[in-house]
Order: sequence, then C-alpha cells, then structure tokens
Amino acid sequence: MNHIIENQNLKLTVADHGAEIKSLIRKSDNRELMWQADPAFWGRTSPVLFPVVGCYFEKQSIYKGKTYEMGQHGFARDMDFSLVASDAASLTFELADDETIREKYPFAFRLTIRYELLKNAVNVCWKVENTNDETMYFSIGAHPAFNCDLDKDYLKFEKNGKPISELTANIIANDGSGCLSDAQDHYQLENGILKMSDELFAKDALVVEKHQADSVTILDENHNPIIKVTCPTPLFGVWSPTGKHAPFVCIEPWYGRCDRVGFSKRLEEREYGNELATGATFEAAYEIEAAI
Repeated sequence: MNHIIENQNLKLTVADHGAEIKSLIRKSDNRELMWQADPAFWGRTSPVLFPVVGCYFEKQSIYKGKTYEMGQHGFARDMDFSLVASDAASLTFELADDETIREKYPFAFRLTIRYELLKNAVNVCWKVENTNDETMYFSIGAHPAFNCDLDKDYLKFEKNGKPISELTANIIANDGSGCLSDAQDHYQLENGILKMSDELFAKDALVVEKHQADSVTILDENHNPIIKVTCPTPLFGVWSPTGKHAPFVCIEPWYGRCDRVGFSKRLEEREYGNELATGATFEAAYEIEAAI
C-alpha cells in the first residue's frame, strides 16, 4: 500500500513495502523528482539499506563462530513495514525482526523510519533500537534515485555550506564482488562542481569517505539547482548504472559500506560499522530538498 502526504509545494508517496519513497512531485510544474523504477535500468526508487550497506565480502559475515549469508544492501528493502503513525505532514514506519530474519542476521531489533514533509524538503529520520541482551552490529543507509540528464547535468559538493575543491572516491573492485578495491580516483572541482557523464560511473559507484562533503546538489545545464541531498554522514555514494546511460543518479547517505576485498568477514570488525549497546538507540537523519 502507498501513503501520500502533501503541502503547497510537494507531494510525497511512500510504500509500506520497504518503507520506500516512490514519488516526490514538485507542484509548481508537476515535475517528478524521483526515478520511477523502470526495470530496464534499475527497478527501485529509494530503497532503505539495512542491516548492511553494500556487500559482505563473499556475501558472508561471521559472528561468534557462525557464518551468516546476506545479499547486497540487506533485507529491509524487501520487507513490508507497518505504518505506526501518520498525520498531515509525516509518516512513520516500523520493522521488527522475526525468526526468518534471524537466519540471516543474529540480532533482534526495531527499525523505525519517519518521513516528515517540510516547506520544500523531506526529512528522513532513522531509529534503530537494540532489543538484544548483547551488543548489536549494523549498518544503515539510503539509496534515493533522482531523475536527471547525464549529458547535461552537474553535481555540486559542499561542506558546511561551502564548495569543496577536490573529491576523492574509492573504487569498487572490477571482479564482480561488489566490494571495495584499494584504488581511488581524484577529481578537481571548480566551485565544487563536477560534470556528470557515463564515464563518471564506468567503475561503478563513487564511494566518498571521511566526511568530505555534507551535501550534494544536482544542477541543470545552466547550474540551477534541482535537488539537494544533505547527508551529514561519515560517507556517501554517488551512482548511476554502469554502461546504461540511465536517466537518473543516486545520492546515497551511508552509515556503513561494503567490505574490502579480502576482509576477515568478522561482523564486529567491519569498517564504518556501527555498534549499539543493549537497550540503546541509534538515531540519524538526512534531507531531500527540492528547488522551488
């Protein structure tokens, strides 16, 4: 089931399945800002990544001597959430573990996602609760895809409201593992701006670590803003499908990422992983802002 909230400027649609944003329409010109999940390119719009961002090395993790197998980006994106609260400006969804999940992931949890519609933005809040009697290890992230023109549009990177001059991106290995290599690409930016192209994504996603920027804006060919993602996260990804000339780009706030090739698989040792004490709660947020 889909749920809709709207204000004078924006109309937001979110599905129970995956608690996934399905549409964000700018009312001034009825422009759809979100990618509409055409499977010819990529059949999703804005999946939630939990309890893993990216891939485990060899799709496996090890915890207390037991091996668990899980595919890319975890299971939350493929599960039905419950709508537990709603009003004119917000929707709140919840997912709790069950026995099927325990076969893939050894921890009990409660995941809450709240979407709040502001004047010209959507604020997305994550809350992860540890309901175990031991420390919990997890990652969480977002994967929103925005309509754009790779031939004409640009990306602008800023930190603390100021354009950055250089961007370093880690490179996914070309062995099909979905894991990180030791290679990096460096981009010199002019006023924080980088031209989009098929070539930019020829090596898969740009994995940008060490909080190099805290916002990424899609600009049109005249450098006018279209959509801005504010992501005060330790790292983020920028992705469009390799070799498909897809009409969208993903700007992905992450608390976690894929393993490196050759990683030990020990769950508690994952780079950028998060740990949560018994009964504790992790909360974080990011924002999607539309130019109006």
